[in-house]
Amino acid sequence: MNFVFVSPQFPPVYWQFCAALRRDGARVLGIGDTSFEQLAPEVSSSLDEYYWVHDLEDYDQVYRGVAYFSYRYGKPDWIESNNEHWLELDARLREDFNLANGPRPAQLRHWQSKAAQKPLLAAAGVPSARQTRLTTFDETRWYIGEMGHYPVFAKPEFGVGACGTRVLSSDADLRDLLADHADVPYVVEQLVHGDICSWDAILNSHGEPVFENQEEFPPSMADVVHGGLDLAYLSRPGVDPVLSRSGRAVARAFGLASRFVHIEFFRLDRDHPGLGPKGTYVCLEVNVRPPGGTTPEMMNYAHALNVYQIWADVICFDECRCKQGGVDAFCVYASRRDAHRYAHTHEEVLDRFGEAIVAHGRVPEALSDDMGNYQYMGRFDTRAETEEFTAFVCERGHDEDAG
Repeated sequence: MNFVFVSPQFPPVYWQFCAALRRDGARVLGIGDTSFEQLAPEVSSSLDEYYWVHDLEDYDQVYRGVAYFSYRYGKPDWIESNNEHWLELDARLREDFNLANGPRPAQLRHWQSKAAQKPLLAAAGVPSARQTRLTTFDETRWYIGEMGHYPVFAKPEFGVGACGTRVLSSDADLRDLLADHADVPYVVEQLVHGDICSWDAILNSHGEPVFENQEEFPPSMADVVHGGLDLAYLSRPGVDPVLSRSGRAVARAFGLASRFVHIEFFRLDRDHPGLGPKGTYVCLEVNVRPPGGTTPEMMNYAHALNVYQIWADVICFDECRCKQGGVDAFCVYASRRDAHRYAHTHEEVLDRFGEAIVAHGRVPEALSDDMGNYQYMGRFDTRAETEEFTAFVCERGHDEDAG
């Protein structure tokens, strides 16, 4: 198998996908915008060959890289980055090189559209917030009235995370959105109250999960980014069967297969007319790639397994052949921002929690808006311990300016 992996060097943990493929016998060919001399040793050793381009945004450079690999090794079987930022690039390359595996641009665009997702969620029988595309003031304002009243939530139709999102609380906010983003497709939807959870899964060629994980995010990413909050979230030891059924139904409706997916839900914290009673899972959005940053590492710690190898096994053999097992636990991520002072020093955090801290370090600048500047990852047996850990790491210094 010839597997072209786009951007194996970033995010910093993604080389492990390449290493897992090689362990399964695949030839792994990397294309990235970091020179070979600057690659970390673990990245270069996970690849059979690496093609350096000055700019991954320059399609012609990347196309030439794949053409070179095709000439030298034969037609690629797979082209993939597992990275939201490069999914469109992956899809375009698949189409131009006529690959059988993976979505083409039209399919990917349909999956990524927040508006096009709604009929598929309805077909899955999974509730989701009512939504309309942002058009004119009068049309959008009428629909807001049909949904109920302000506030409502606005977000780019194509996008990831909290970038460009905002809460609209008045007609003035709606007019500002129309003025600020006249050239960007937006959707406006009901504001849903609840905790954000995700169903993460590695799907085989039939769309059935060979691995499942549940994450929980106490603050939403929009609140984290817009409020400059410290991010804390966790991977649970198990998956709520109700969430699992909803995630599987969504995967079937979207036709997702042979992919790592990250599907986000609200778990309602109150009864919500039209959506369901408290505790109902309401789908927020579907992401056809792994969760971002170092979250795959959290899954490994929470479930005592190797998600990189499970994914590679599915790609190479359409089944999991690696050893799974061990004792499940909570794995929690807690971050700090350079702009704030904290009540406890780095050394105090390490002393207090000792071997329960499984990883810590600086967050790459490109991920810091969402993920904070410095991260701690801990593995605990109980939710109470995760809450104690998060409170200790994120407690602000008493003399910090509250403003």
